Amino acid sequence: MHTPRALTIAGSDSGGGAGIQADIKTFQELGVFGMTALTAVTAQNTRDVTGIYELPEEAVARQIDAVAEDIGVDAAKTGMIASVSIMEVVAAKVKEHRIHGLVIDPVMIAKSGVPLLEEPARKALQEILLPLARIITPNLHEAEAIVGRELDTEEKRKDAARHMADLGAEAVIIKGGHVEDDQATDLLFDGSRFYTFTAPRFHTPHTHGTGCTFSAALTASLAKGKPLLETVETAKQFITEAIQHPLHIGGGHGPTNHWAYRSSRT
Repeated sequence: MHTPRALTIAGSDSGGGAGIQADIKTFQELGVFGMTALTAVTAQNTRDVTGIYELPEEAVARQIDAVAEDIGVDAAKTGMIASVSIMEVVAAKVKEHRIHGLVIDPVMIAKSGVPLLEEPARKALQEILLPLARIITPNLHEAEAIVGRELDTEEKRKDAARHMADLGAEAVIIKGGHVEDDQATDLLFDGSRFYTFTAPRFHTPHTHGTGCTFSAALTASLAKGKPLLETVETAKQFITEAIQHPLHIGGGHGPTNHWAYRSSRT
């Protein structure tokens, strides 16, 4: 019996709500064996980030080599990659180990709209990593940064998705969390057709790690060999349950509930 294996290449969140911690929890909940390649270590909680410590390029490369050469990788995702040099290492290793099921969570813009990547790193993400993507999952602000214009209508968001596909991504999901609406609607472009995935919008401060969790759920389904539409549907249900049933942890923006999806089915 084949055990599906998923790798997250991302930063560590000491508070446990986002980054590799969120990814590993999501992989486990969806029945996938999770592995990690850390790009950075952060000191943070629900209220503040007090330190970011980037790992050397060699450390990132050796982590990917170690798991790919022994355990194997059915699908992988990227999260926080802050420097051009580490992006180049990750891209080289994805090609070397022929990791085809790559989900790119372009951690470029925070929920508040604050930029998380400098311009050279943004450009590198688009030119180096995006062409390797099976799926790229920008939020609205990140999609606007990639295409360089405001996306305040559905038609503009569709044009942006086509643009990202032209840059090399096989499929594009523009997440609807920042779109002003009573519903949270994600827009999927599979390279030829558009699909929408809609769920109720829950007004809660406990949304830390939603982007990581959603992209990890996509990665888990790809690792299982699921088709694209089923993959997106599962991820949408997973993150909706995680937001709907918060854990009320910490004094700030708390994490999503990574076991809510499983609990709702037992």
